[in-house]
This record gives sequence, structure tokens and C-alpha cells, in this order.
Amino acid sequence: MRMLWDSLPVLAQDIGLLIVLLLPALLTGLLVLHGYAPWPLLRGFLSRFRTSAVLFVLLIAISVGMGVGLLAQERGLRHGTAQAADKFDLIVAAPGSELTALFASVFLQPSDMALISGATYAEIETQEHVAIAAPLAFGDSYGNAPVVGTTAEFLRHLSDDRIEGSLWQDHAEAVIGALVPLQIGAQFTPAHEVGDAADAEAHRDEHGHGGGITVTGRMAPTGTPWDRAILIPVEYVWEIHGLANGHAPDRDTQMGPPFDPEYFPGTPAVVIRSDELWANYALRSEFTRDGETMAFFPGAVLSGLYRVMGDVRQAMSLLALVTQVLVAASVLLGLFILTRLFRRQIALLRALGAPRRFVFATVWAFSAALLLSGAVLGLGVGWGAAELLSRVVTARTDIAISAPLGWGELHFLAGFVSVTMLLSLLPAAMVLRQPVVDGLRS
Repeated sequence: MRMLWDSLPVLAQDIGLLIVLLLPALLTGLLVLHGYAPWPLLRGFLSRFRTSAVLFVLLIAISVGMGVGLLAQERGLRHGTAQAADKFDLIVAAPGSELTALFASVFLQPSDMALISGATYAEIETQEHVAIAAPLAFGDSYGNAPVVGTTAEFLRHLSDDRIEGSLWQDHAEAVIGALVPLQIGAQFTPAHEVGDAADAEAHRDEHGHGGGITVTGRMAPTGTPWDRAILIPVEYVWEIHGLANGHAPDRDTQMGPPFDPEYFPGTPAVVIRSDELWANYALRSEFTRDGETMAFFPGAVLSGLYRVMGDVRQAMSLLALVTQVLVAASVLLGLFILTRLFRRQIALLRALGAPRRFVFATVWAFSAALLLSGAVLGLGVGWGAAELLSRVVTARTDIAISAPLGWGELHFLAGFVSVTMLLSLLPAAMVLRQPVVDGLRS
């Protein structure tokens, strides 16, 4: 059976699991309602006690929506971070934390990192099958936008060559991300450091001049933190810090590789793209050297992070399960309270000779109608919560997060419906245990 299940397509497995989770609720409904049609009476109860019913449905919807929204958001966050690292096949950096290098290189988080020497970069650049070996230079900013020095080849790769305007043609020119609040043709002076530590005067000389950069182009949106970045030639980052620009004095107007190792000031990270997939693995092995460099796949580091998140998710899932058990207990208690509202009507039905099973089916159908309405509404609340959280996270991280509802949320909803449908049998059974005379007197 296990082999048969594993051989099914993923879509078939998701549909099958949904059916299995809904099966207890469907069977319960068929057994309870078999031979009876309590719909007119049910409409009367819902109309008579509509205020209480609406409040009960809203409570269920909020509970279900919170669970659905969190599940969808966690999946959306994984997808968004993986997409942000998609253009970074392999990163070589000085020995240290791969996670720190990942956050600095891919997500542009300010970090203190050691530098790779010119000799090491030259060795990387001249490796066979290396199509792009782009140094990244961090540390400057303009407003909230980080200024990153790199090469034109990497810029084309990052933007899929979709650039409004033109690439830089001179050292003091820049291409900005899609969300940077500057216009093509604008000029600006970068500040040293990022955030509160930024020093806007660090790149000016004693006359107040220097460091002026002209915007020549704008990248198309990438859905990554690079949408808020300003990219300039790596040579100019070194120049405005008073360093050699990577080229010998007789070639100091050159931009991009090849660089002269003797005039290469160092770079915290090099992004590598190979013309063959297998070459990335060979390069990772080649440049993973104790005490010299480390090479890693950003996707592999994210996978490790996801495993940690998975452990956290399991803990959160256990907490969510406990929460849903408490919610189910609250639903059960609420159903007991609601059934007391029409205790007199039930007692009158029984006094007129209505079969006990008909009374049982009516009370259960009332509970089921509230539960189903709350669950369906909760699905909409969860979708809205996921969309709202996605916008908040996107605004805070600049990572495009999209969290549409998926099969996981439907499975969660189906399980909740089945459990609560079974629990709603209890208040229906308790109604039949109440003496008819006491109900008529109430």
C-alpha cells in the first residue's frame, strides 16, 4: 500500500489526503441525517437565534483563519527567500560563517567580513568554466539604499539584462534598483557605512567635493533586496575609499575583469556562475580551503536554515495542535450553551411526538451549519491574513513574499471540520437526555 501511495502523483496524493480527512465528517453527516430532512426547522433556529449564531461563526472563523494564515505565510517565506538566492549559484568568501556571508551577499545585510586577496580572486577568475566571477564591495549607502560595487556582467545576470536606460560607462555612474527613490540622470554622493552609522561626509575632500555619482539606468523589479540597492563599478568603491582600483596605473580607467592582483584591494565575497552545472561542485571543492577561503551554495545554506525552521515549525505545529484542541473544546462548550437557547423548542418537538433521531439530527445539523460556515469564512480570513502578513514582511525585508493558500491549509481545514463535526454529536446527544417537562417549563 505504501509503494502504491508513493507512486501516485503529488496532486493525487493531496486530493486523496483531503478526502481521507473529510471522510469522518461526511460519514457522520450521512449517518445522522439518513431518512430525515430537518432543513425547515434548521432555518427557523438559525433565524431565531441569528445573533448568537453569527458571533459563534465569527469566533470559529478567527480561530481557523489564524492557523491557515500562519501555515501559508511560512510556506511563502521559504519560497521568497529561495527565489532571492536564485541568481547566486556559488559564493566564495573568507573563512567564517556561511550564514553571515549569505545574508551579506544575497540579502544585503550589513556585516563585518574579512577580505579575499587579489591572488585568490585571480585564481578564481581564471578557472575553467567560470563564466562570471563578480567581486562584491559593501559598506556604503545612500539614504536607506545600500551601495554595492560589482561588475557589469553580474549586473546583467542579476537583472536578466532588463535595464531601463543604460549600463555605466564611467567609474562614477550607477544603475539603481527598481525601488530606489532616484531618477535616471540624478546625482548623489554615497555615505560611508549603512543605517544610523552612515557618514555622509566621509567621501568628500576638504573642499566638500568628491564621490558624486550619476544614475544611468534602473533595473527591472527582481523581488529581492537588490531592488533597493544602488550598483556601481567595484573600481569606484575602492577609489572613493582611497584604495587602488584593481588595475595597474596604465589601465586605471578600465572597468571590470581582468583585475591586477597587485592592485586588487580585496573583496568580502565573489559570486561565481559557471557555464556547466557540474563545474560549480568542482569549484566549491577547489575553494573550500582551511584558513584561506570557503565556498558554498546559497541554496544549501538556506536548506539548512529551513531545517531549523522545520524544527521550529514542528514545535509550532504541536502548539497549534494544542491550540486547536482548546478551540475544539471551546466549540463544544459553545455548542452546549447554544443548544440551551432552544431548549424549549426541542422539548415541544418531543412532546408533539417527534422521533428522538429527528431531534438529534436537527440539533446536530444546527451545530454542523455553524461549524461549516465558520470554517469556510475562516479560509477567507486566513487568506486575508496571509496577504497582509506577506505585505508587511515584503516591506520589512524587500523580499517578494507571496502566500496563496495551498493544499496544506485545505488539509488543516478538513481535519478541523471532521474533528469538530464528531464533537458536535455530544451536545446533540445531551439534548435528548433533558427531561421534556423541564424543557417546557423553561
